[in-house]
Amino acid sequence: MKPPVIAPITFHKRVRPETAQVTVTPAAARQILIAAEGADADGFALRIAARRNATGAIDYAMGFDTEREGDLTLTSEGIALVVGAGQCELVDGMTLDFVEFEPGDFRFIFINPNDAGTPPPADAAGAAP
Repeated sequence: MKPPVIAPITFHKRVRPETAQVTVTPAAARQILIAAEGADADGFALRIAARRNATGAIDYAMGFDTEREGDLTLTSEGIALVVGAGQCELVDGMTLDFVEFEPGDFRFIFINPNDAGTPPPADAAGAAP
């Protein structure tokens, strides 16, 4: 009986995907659909724009728009999103949520691991580090 052939172990460098991943929460998706209906923006995608400011934090903007040449297009929670090609790295891994800060004060928030201005998530005990 021949001994089994064992293939050598090969380590591969992890390659970042060419597309950015953006997650829209269900709460944000509901609000985006309400806003699109009110703005008569059916058929338009939600453009997310991002740029790094002088402090290293990321400034965000969003609005309904059409796709342009070079844009990245994605879908999350049924929402069509577009991001400019030069901004994909800034928004990769980001979550767009819609939360109540205080009673009656609802806002969109960007939770982004690439943003120095985003506070770190709470630890396992539920308290911020």
